Amino acid sequence: MKDPHGRKLILILGMMTFWGSGVNYAAAPLLVEIARDFHLTISQAALSVTSYMLPFGLFTIFFGPLADRYGKAKVINFAAFGSAIFCALAAGASGLLSLCILRAVNGAFAAAVLPVAMSLVGDRFCHDPGGVQRALGKIFGITFLGGASATAIGGALSYFGSWRLVYLFYGIAQLITALIMLRMLEKRPGTVARLSFKNAYRDVFANADLVKTVSIVFLVGASVFGSFTYAGEFVQARTGYNIFLVGLILSFFGLATVTGGRKTGALRQTLGDRLLLYAGLVGAASWTLMEVSHSPFLISLSLIGFGLGFIMIHPSLVATAQQLMPNRRGTVMSLVSFNMFVGGGIGTFINGKILYDLGFRAVFVFAAALFLLAGIVSSTLLQNQRARSVAVAQDPGD
Repeated sequence: MKDPHGRKLILILGMMTFWGSGVNYAAAPLLVEIARDFHLTISQAALSVTSYMLPFGLFTIFFGPLADRYGKAKVINFAAFGSAIFCALAAGASGLLSLCILRAVNGAFAAAVLPVAMSLVGDRFCHDPGGVQRALGKIFGITFLGGASATAIGGALSYFGSWRLVYLFYGIAQLITALIMLRMLEKRPGTVARLSFKNAYRDVFANADLVKTVSIVFLVGASVFGSFTYAGEFVQARTGYNIFLVGLILSFFGLATVTGGRKTGALRQTLGDRLLLYAGLVGAASWTLMEVSHSPFLISLSLIGFGLGFIMIHPSLVATAQQLMPNRRGTVMSLVSFNMFVGGGIGTFINGKILYDLGFRAVFVFAAALFLLAGIVSSTLLQNQRARSVAVAQDPGD
């Protein structure tokens, strides 16, 4: 990429998504400490994760149209500062209720960051379809790198300090990045004359293929985020390791997404839409192996496999969604994030009940089944969409 301004845009937006993604993944190894500090069960402590994910998913619905009306840079700057402040404030929570409230507000502000960042990238490189794909790939890579390092960072800060230090650290990091972003992002006016959520989503929901695509994103969120939340407690129970070492082991998931993300494009060109089916199989097999694993090596291998499965499915679904409605990119990305994180929040809640009643085996088997279903359905859906596109293109009467 020879565009200096484009590189700076990707770097600063990537750093913001790095911290935003990181604080979400960092919660996994913290639940043990939060539960101990507040005298809770793990499933109760996990409500702090659900309280973040549900508002995150819900408020993405609003930020896409707001960005189209008032300007993407203005909206993402406002949201970045709000996310930073309430993330840091969570460090001073006095109990589960206050922690959930602060994390909920944090999630509401953070909801704008990734979808609006993706929209800004799409606008910047809209003249170059290949450039859009490369730029989005870099943003995803930086975002998942945040996830890759988060469990290690969160585990280390919690082990050597406190779980509170994790939220303070990420809040300050986001605040510094938000200040830089405020100076660097070019302020442009909105692209629509007036705000209308009804008009913004009417066309989106009229697109049946788009609705089906983002529904699969919901399944992926419920499977991945809904089960990864409990991976820290599982690893600690199986290995007896401290939270620092548990965080290092969990980081294999994120590292796999970073490494696998670089190869996904080439694999997609070679395997086509079958890649999503293979991803579902790899992810489901890996998460099934996770439950029967007792050694750190096999657990790490399972995390790597699940991370590879995730990175093979999710970017493909996002790219497909954007291609279906390129003129509504902001709203489309809002709907994608909504399904991803609401799915994750609901999955976390359901798996908390499953863990309490049936144990870890049922959690991982349930998540594996959802992931396999996502792989099968997405592969079939994308193949059918492609076949219809080819048929339309070849129809001389069209």
